[in-house]
Amino acid sequence: MNDSTSVFNRKSNRRKFLTNGMLAAGAATVGAGLLPGRLSAFGRDNDEQDDRAPITKGDIAILTFLSALEQIEEDLWVQYSELGGVQDNEVSGKNGGNALYTAALTILDGDMAQYIHDNTDDEISHHRFLNNYLVSKGAKKVDLSKFATLKGSTAVGSTGALRITNLMQLTVDTSFWSRYRSITNPDFDPGAPFVQAVPSLNVGQHTAIPRFPADTAGSTISADNTTSISAHLQAIAFTAGFHFAFIEQGGSSLYPTLAQKVTNLEVLRVLLSIGPSETMHFQTWQDKAGNALPISDTDNGPGGTGATVTFSTLSAAQGETNPESLNGDTLQANLIMPEPTHFIDQGLGPVAIVRPTSTKFGGAVASVQSFVDDGLFIGQPKQFFDLLFDLANEADQATRQI
Repeated sequence: MNDSTSVFNRKSNRRKFLTNGMLAAGAATVGAGLLPGRLSAFGRDNDEQDDRAPITKGDIAILTFLSALEQIEEDLWVQYSELGGVQDNEVSGKNGGNALYTAALTILDGDMAQYIHDNTDDEISHHRFLNNYLVSKGAKKVDLSKFATLKGSTAVGSTGALRITNLMQLTVDTSFWSRYRSITNPDFDPGAPFVQAVPSLNVGQHTAIPRFPADTAGSTISADNTTSISAHLQAIAFTAGFHFAFIEQGGSSLYPTLAQKVTNLEVLRVLLSIGPSETMHFQTWQDKAGNALPISDTDNGPGGTGATVTFSTLSAAQGETNPESLNGDTLQANLIMPEPTHFIDQGLGPVAIVRPTSTKFGGAVASVQSFVDDGLFIGQPKQFFDLLFDLANEADQATRQI
């Protein structure tokens, strides 16, 4: 197809591109041409419009994938907010929350309920905005609700709604912890190690929410929740704390990675404006996760997975060394600012950056694969995976048109 051909100017192409309110698998395989018509920015003057490249099919593929991923994040954060967020009419409050789970989360920080609520609100807004933006440009909004078929928590506070994501069989990769505390960068130091902050979370299947009333049994709220909340429920809450950070560090890399492929300046502005909010989430969550107490728990109760998790005192973990360690083993909890790292050329010197930002490690396919490895989609059918990976491949294959 010629680069100047519209993806929407043939009915057959449009039917292939859009299916039942959801972008079908392989949607953007029509090429990397430019989208004509209705592309002027809202509120821009003529000089600004004249300086803009038109929106390409690659731009649309990127926005489409991001909208899909934001709907997935919305789904998981709503579950966290129903059980552990501030209960109001904005995003939660439908069923009163789970007081014991919320109390366990406050061991990490007294404001956890507010942070969970606000992160949920942010992800809802991201998905809504990206869908509205797609429609404003003549494209179709993304809707993955047909895949909301997974049974979620039946604990107090859950609405019992069917879900897209599974928060009850997670295998959480916590290597982001050492990656942001290391001088080495996965994009520029091939094979560099990054140790797990909580090695046992990266083995077996762990729940990050109370699945049923048995998970909160034996816990009470007191002046000292560290002693009145069971080790089992604390372990669930601490798992959630690290999972929050895992999810948001992925978005921190994804947006700048895909921004490098964008042609249209307004689309670039969208990515550069949403992306940093994901980084703000990430830094908040890694700060709170570092407050986890040294406990161990085996999930061997009713409905348990049998997995054991052990949290250590990360405030006393290895700090910075001189010279800096190349082993990716710096874990001290309060080192929440990104350590300057290798970037572009080691001769330029280390610099504090978001990492990774390569397609290989931070792109759309890498992001979906990390969610798959996380166990977030356990229970979903092959059609779901095919769709997500097709949308991810189209986003990764987009190229900036000069």
